[in-house]
Amino acid sequence: MPIIFRSAPVSEPFTFDSVGNHWSQESVRRPKGYPLYHYLQTEKGCGRIEIQGRKYLLNEGEGVLIAPFTAHAYSGKTDSWFTLFATFAGTIESSIVTMLGNRSVIFIEKDQGAQIAALIQDVMGKYENPPVDEKSLSADCYRLLMYFVDGVYTRDLIKDPLYEKYVAPVVKEIETNYGQELTVLDLSRQVFITPQYLSRLFGRFLGCSAYEYLTVYRINKAKEFLLTFPRMSVQDIAQRVGFTDASHFIASFKKMTGLTPLEFRKLN
Repeated sequence: MPIIFRSAPVSEPFTFDSVGNHWSQESVRRPKGYPLYHYLQTEKGCGRIEIQGRKYLLNEGEGVLIAPFTAHAYSGKTDSWFTLFATFAGTIESSIVTMLGNRSVIFIEKDQGAQIAALIQDVMGKYENPPVDEKSLSADCYRLLMYFVDGVYTRDLIKDPLYEKYVAPVVKEIETNYGQELTVLDLSRQVFITPQYLSRLFGRFLGCSAYEYLTVYRINKAKEFLLTFPRMSVQDIAQRVGFTDASHFIASFKKMTGLTPLEFRKLN
């Protein structure tokens, strides 16, 4: 089973949207990039990769992480080119850019590549032996992302009492009732703190304000609806994810993804 695509709704902070290994890699050209963070590593052979007009070779054990909507293309330099890969999603997907220091491209050398290959092999084994433990996979996804972090973001959120007391309950409320009318004032009242303090805590732990987290979660749910229900109208999706104004939804979606909802649906 060399490739897995996510089939369940996003419910964990970080999760694999797709992951695979031992893949006979075909040529790929994405002039508009890919909508998620995308990691590619050579297992066997050698690949040519072009990112924003610059060309590189990806030798055995070497990898590259590419930010969303970054133009790239790749093809095999050798007759056979086998790769492993992963794409990243999650309820706090938008915080990845903060974790990675806003870098659009990160290269991985052989030593780290060997550790990543072992981690992905372990992940594939978990998918092949159901039932799948989503929390364990989310932790694996976080561990993999840490290979790309240059000392920027290594806090263990779950163990911090402020996170547990104030942030975690609000995150749960957002994930449960994202389709209803929610404001930061409403959310802060549930944990008996001010909206300003709540947003500072979100910034400290998740790299975004409470309002940004709510918006990101709604947009991520909208992505699911766009792909899962191709006949559902944009207006209906906007209402389902908590936007009362379809034009506001479209503007928010484009600001976050670089695409309109319909463009996103066609790209996927």
